[in-house]
Amino acid sequence: MQTPTLMQREVEETPEAVARLLAQSGDQLQEAGRLLRDLDPRSLATIARGSSDHAATFFKYATEITTGLPLASLGPSLVSVYGTPLRLAGVAAVAISQSGRSPDIVALLEAARAGGARTFALVNVPDSPLSKAANLEIPLRVGPELSVAATKSFVASAVAAIAVLAHWREDAALLAAIEALPDRLAEALDTDWSAALEPCRTATSLYTTGRGPGFAIASEAALKMKETSILHAECFSGAEIVHGPVSLVGEGFPAFAFLVDDAARPGMQDLCRRLDGAGARLFAIGESPVGTRLPHAETGHPLTEPLSMILSFYRFAEALSRARGHDPDNPRGLRKVTETV
Repeated sequence: MQTPTLMQREVEETPEAVARLLAQSGDQLQEAGRLLRDLDPRSLATIARGSSDHAATFFKYATEITTGLPLASLGPSLVSVYGTPLRLAGVAAVAISQSGRSPDIVALLEAARAGGARTFALVNVPDSPLSKAANLEIPLRVGPELSVAATKSFVASAVAAIAVLAHWREDAALLAAIEALPDRLAEALDTDWSAALEPCRTATSLYTTGRGPGFAIASEAALKMKETSILHAECFSGAEIVHGPVSLVGEGFPAFAFLVDDAARPGMQDLCRRLDGAGARLFAIGESPVGTRLPHAETGHPLTEPLSMILSFYRFAEALSRARGHDPDNPRGLRKVTETV
C-alpha cells in the first residue's frame, strides 16, 4: 500500500478542519458579522495572495451578489512598493493568510486600518503579525499545512469568509448550508474523477473556467495544476474564454468547467457546447449537456457547492501529480514558502 502524501492527508483532514473552524471560531465569525452590520460599509476590500487571493475572489463574488456592494482586491505593492497612503473610511478590509507573516500583506492591512478601514484577519497561525494588525482576528484553526499546495486552508478561508457574510446579512439559509458543510465535504472525498486522469497525464496544457464563485474555484484549480503537476493550466472566466483563448482549443485539449447551480449555469452550459464543438476533452463539474461529467457532493446552496467541487478536485490533483511522476508534496524540489502565503 502506498504511503499517503502530506497533500493527501491534508485534503482528507478538510472536513474535520472546517468543523473545527465553525465550532471553535464561531464567536469571532458572529462578532465579525455584527461589526459589519454596525459599520454598514460603503464598500469592502480584500488583502491576500496566491490561494488566499482565490478565497478572497470567492468572497468578492459572494459579497457582491448578495449585497450589491463593490469589493476591491488591494495589491500589496500599493504600500510595500509605492508607499501609497490609503483612504478607506467606511470600508471593511479583510485580509486572508495561512501564516499571517508576509511583510507586505501585514503592512497593507496596517495601512488600511490607519486609513480608516475596519479590519479583519482570517489567519491560520494565532497571534501572528497580521492578527495584531486587525481589529478582529478570525482563527482558521486548520492545523499545520506542510505540503507545498495549500488545500485545507483554502477551503477553511472560503468557509470563514462566507460565514462572516452570512452572519452579517443574517442569512439563515446560508448559515444552515455552512453548518452542514463538513458532512458534504466528507462526501466530496469519495467522488471518482479517474476519467480525467489519463487525458491530463499526457496533456501539455489545459483550461479551467467558471463564472462568479465558480470562477474563483476554477482559478484555484488552475494554480494547483501548475503547482503540483508542473502542468501549464490557465483559468478564464466563462465570459472571457470565448474572446481569444478558445482559439487554442483543439482536438483532445482538456478543459474543466465548474458549473455552479446558480444564475450563471445556463451561460456556462452554452460555453460547454462551444468548447465541445471546438474539440475540447471537456470535464464538467455540475450539470452540463456535453462532455464527461465529474461527480461532486451537492450541498443545496450555490455558495457552498463550489467548495465541495474544489475538494474533489484536490483529490484528483494529488493523484494526477503522482501519475505524472511528481511528488505532490514537493514537485521539482519546491519548498513551501510559508512566509508569503
